[in-house]
Amino acid sequence: MKLAVIGATGMVGRVMLEVLEERNFPIDELLLVASERSVGKSMSFRGTDYKIIGLEDAVASKPDIALFSAGGETSKLWAPKFADAGTTVIDNSSAWRMDQDIQLVVPEINADRLSLTDKIIANPNCSTIQMVMAIAPLHKKYKINRLVIATYQSISGTGVKAVKQLENELAGIKGEMAYPYPIHMNALPHCDVFEENGYTKEEMKLVRETQKILDDRSIAITATAVRIPTSGGHSEAVNIEFESEYDLSEVRQILNNTTGVVVQDNPDVNVYPMPIYANGKDDVFVGRIRRDESRPNALNLWIVSDNLRKGAATNTVQIAEYLLANNLI
Repeated sequence: MKLAVIGATGMVGRVMLEVLEERNFPIDELLLVASERSVGKSMSFRGTDYKIIGLEDAVASKPDIALFSAGGETSKLWAPKFADAGTTVIDNSSAWRMDQDIQLVVPEINADRLSLTDKIIANPNCSTIQMVMAIAPLHKKYKINRLVIATYQSISGTGVKAVKQLENELAGIKGEMAYPYPIHMNALPHCDVFEENGYTKEEMKLVRETQKILDDRSIAITATAVRIPTSGGHSEAVNIEFESEYDLSEVRQILNNTTGVVVQDNPDVNVYPMPIYANGKDDVFVGRIRRDESRPNALNLWIVSDNLRKGAATNTVQIAEYLLANNLI
């Protein structure tokens, strides 16, 4: 197994390496790939130092799998080159997610759609992954008609520049700004750029990607995405309207029995999901499970997960694991 990590020096790339090591992913040869300014530098993996190489050298090496986390422009240009060389690309950017010929995969939900012909596979957006992990089994049971979503997203979803902005603000240092406003003691209803309809790209990702993953374009979805000054973990308030009546105890049972989902829901003793506890974990945590008394067949959930792990790196590695386990490489 020859595996390449594209964008190895970035936030998600580094977490990918951590996850590969933790899960003991079988690697005979590892290629760490980054931009030209990082080529020649060293990074450690499983106690061994590896020299960072450039994209051209990586393509020429013809890895079996390439895990991409280097931004959409890099993925658009280079993923097809790897695929043409016989490499299976698992891409963490938004570049390929809505391409009708590319599978958008959360392994627990729809990995069975993958085949040997899928040489570029898209990893969904972080906020989408954690939500569909919780709602997919409920959709299967009750059919979802509508979703109303409000997200509370960590600055780590923006990248190193945003983390540095918060650190500078906490230290009283004037520095480079990732956002148009301060983020410390603030909340910005502005994740990614605004589209013509007045929604941000992040909000529309929740709409389009959810429909694609669940293979149901009939679900009506609206979202507001907010950036908050937490260093790790996204939170979401999700209101669900089902087609049919549901039983609240059965909802809890379904969620309890869903692999990768952990129910934390005991308000009597202040037990509910929070990003401070999800940080560094691979599970999706669900709590505040309660009936929406204002609408028939409606339910409220509070969903929290580490956006750099299950929301990005872990989901990517899990796709690679599925490909190996099912002889799709």
